[in-house]
Amino acid sequence: MNIPELTRNSRRKIGEAIHDFSLIRDGDRLMVGLSGGKDSLVLLLSLKALQMRSPVSFGLEACTVDATDGQTNYSVLRDFCASFNVPYKVIPVPIYRLIEERNEQSPCSFCANFRRGVLSSAAHENGCSTLCLGHHLDDVVETTLMNLFFSGRFDCFMPLTWQDRTALRVIRPLVYLEESQISREAERLHLPVLDFLCRFSPDSRRAWVKKQVAILSQSVCNLKQNFLHALRSEKSSLKGWHLPV
Repeated sequence: MNIPELTRNSRRKIGEAIHDFSLIRDGDRLMVGLSGGKDSLVLLLSLKALQMRSPVSFGLEACTVDATDGQTNYSVLRDFCASFNVPYKVIPVPIYRLIEERNEQSPCSFCANFRRGVLSSAAHENGCSTLCLGHHLDDVVETTLMNLFFSGRFDCFMPLTWQDRTALRVIRPLVYLEESQISREAERLHLPVLDFLCRFSPDSRRAWVKKQVAILSQSVCNLKQNFLHALRSEKSSLKGWHLPV
């Protein structure tokens, strides 16, 4: 089986994240949240390549939460997973309808939490030990600023967290990669990124924060890396970035 290779730099950063935070253990069963976007596709591809060459043995499967409740065709993702012998399932849920009915003021947050809950339940039911999400360095910066601006907290998700309810580990192996680097990988490897635009995202808080980060990055060197360094320092002092094995 030929697995398309990410660049050496991308592989190195993913490997460093996995090593720094002990994200994958021998015997783990991983479920990747596969949305069809560039991030989750690069994540799945990188983990499949790692599975084939790593001395650490782990299982791998993928799951898509269909927020349109069955109105979207995911056959291209099914074929992509089948080509690499990765078990795959789609779970339809009416997230978009619920956002409209509730007139949800934070649709991105609502959707993300809903999807994560569905994925966690699916992983637990399938006997997986770990849920893998495609959050990257830009997500770290944007989430931190959103919490700071709108909630008055300097906080962000961690590369490794533990869910008591489902007894799942949640990992984010792409946390050292910038979104632009992931985009280049997806384009270079011709990954089947779904041509899908959420109708709620253009006016979301996250979209606004993304624009501010782009403006700041033009005049502040290493802005994104500085955010990661600050968060790692903060979390390290609280022993929050590492969980016991």
